[in-house]
Amino acid sequence: MYRSLPDFEQRIYTPQRIAAIVDTLADDGVAPADVLAGSGLDAAALRSTDARISYRQVAAVFGNAVRLAPDPTAALRAGTRMHLTAYGMYGYGLLSSPTREQMNAFLVKYNSVMGPVASPISFNRDGHVGVYRYEVLLSHDPRDALFRFALEFAFSAHLTMSRDLWGDAFAFESLHMSYPAPAHADVYADFFECPIEFGRPNNEIVVGAQWAEGSGSMPDPITHAVVGEMCQSVLSELEETAGMATTVRRALIEQMPWRYPDIESMASKLSMHPRTLRRKLEAEGTTYRDILADVRRRLAVEYLRKTRMTTEEIASRLGYSDAANFRHAFARWTGKSPSEYRVG
Repeated sequence: MYRSLPDFEQRIYTPQRIAAIVDTLADDGVAPADVLAGSGLDAAALRSTDARISYRQVAAVFGNAVRLAPDPTAALRAGTRMHLTAYGMYGYGLLSSPTREQMNAFLVKYNSVMGPVASPISFNRDGHVGVYRYEVLLSHDPRDALFRFALEFAFSAHLTMSRDLWGDAFAFESLHMSYPAPAHADVYADFFECPIEFGRPNNEIVVGAQWAEGSGSMPDPITHAVVGEMCQSVLSELEETAGMATTVRRALIEQMPWRYPDIESMASKLSMHPRTLRRKLEAEGTTYRDILADVRRRLAVEYLRKTRMTTEEIASRLGYSDAANFRHAFARWTGKSPSEYRVG
């Protein structure tokens, strides 16, 4: 139900996504410095081949864009700037896939090397269609404007990349979004040229079978294999260099909802002294308590969205002593009670 977020502090990703947002808002009259405020980046850094950014910086820029964009279609238009050439070796791996089946497997397996704001976590055949299921990485709450903005960008980028691969004939069969219909929902059908459904359990791109079968765009098995090895090496490095906060979050998710270890138990699991764990987390700007609260919050939202569990059952599943404590915590997180959130 819930997957761990990437390490938000690692500065290892190229800045194409941020550049696409900055350039789009510049077209709308918003100064790049305003869009980049609080990110520690300037416009010159976005053009440097050496520039590497973190998810923290991406979240800052996308959050600014949500607040500053004068046009509600900004994320959709920014996604059209994400051509295949923006994806480096990952894009080359897609292009050289021997078959479309292998391309879809590559797309899902290695997408995280690019630092996406929303990531395809699966591709499955369902009768005469194929379904990509997406997970938003910048926000956990479908009612959050940042969640919507990130998914609009990702779906638009997916369409742009696919048309680079297959030509302008490529089209989506339909799109499913887990957030409610936004005020500008009427532009979606014209932009994506397919039926749109809001308030769905999952975020999904549905494509026709013809885009899931047959040969690749420019098949080259040797190149595809070599690029796959390179991407796998990057994934391994991401795992090895992940910060302590990411390690703790993953450990919590592995144990929840069965156990809710205190920091002493977590330190023991990670083979370190509690003081050392506290110090490492503080160096990354967080605490064990904050990470535990974040995991609980994200799970609570998922349970309320995707299950019929009662508030009492969710409270018990998340390790609260009673439903009242859980309701108070949820109100602090979202400004709503669990029942209001579920209805709204």
